[in-house]
Amino acid sequence: MSFGRMVKELRIKQGKTLRQFCLENGHDPSNWSKIEREVNTPPKNDEVLMQWAHQLGIEEGTDEWILFIDEACIARKQIPQDLLSDHKIAEKLPVFFRTIRGTELTDESLDDFIEKVRELHRPDSD
Repeated sequence: MSFGRMVKELRIKQGKTLRQFCLENGHDPSNWSKIEREVNTPPKNDEVLMQWAHQLGIEEGTDEWILFIDEACIARKQIPQDLLSDHKIAEKLPVFFRTIRGTELTDESLDDFIEKVRELHRPDSD
């Protein structure tokens, strides 16, 4: 799911029109519509992004919260900061990029790759 679609679905889940949501939360309806339609990218400011998550009813620390932040990063064409802050992960990113660049990844090979990454990052693997 894309960031814009996620934002729109969360707003609709609250049972609010775009104008109603914007009026209640102090957003410009035109700009918010551009976010939902992916004309504009999500804010770069993490505090603003977290405020939006709260306004959309996302509970901090949940999988939905993490997905919201990750989708915002993807829409901005950035790597999530928590991954860049993890030295162990950050030093492996160039290898990861070289591995997937120019390689056709099947669903099965991608699932295998994800499982291997998860195994490496489990606390008992230190």
